[in-house]
Amino acid sequence: MTQLDRVESLVEGERATAVRHVPHTLQVFESHFPRFPVLPGVMIIEDLVEVANLVLGDGPWRLAGASRVRYRHFVRPGDVLRLDVDVTSRSAGTATCTATAKVDGRTVTTVRTLSLHRVETGEFL
Repeated sequence: MTQLDRVESLVEGERATAVRHVPHTLQVFESHFPRFPVLPGVMIIEDLVEVANLVLGDGPWRLAGASRVRYRHFVRPGDVLRLDVDVTSRSAGTATCTATAKVDGRTVTTVRTLSLHRVETGEFL
């Protein structure tokens, strides 16, 4: 199930930009954290992987690793995430991307290396 609200640009095999609204009704805010709700960083990474799947096509692609991840600001209920992914290299079953998440033009998360592995037929997601 997709979390993305719209795709703003897509150049297959190269880059994409998508947008996700962070609703106040997300169940995760009940536990993360009730007095100061913030979107967990892992959910931002999950959104970036979803955008990477759009760029790479012929998937599905699964996250194999992320390095040099920087969380610079909180993502709060009501924010609108702008997710940018650029493919830096690709081979038969692996791909590497860089990714950035922004809210109101302010960078909230950067991923220098987002490594993905293409899921083969019969392999668990």
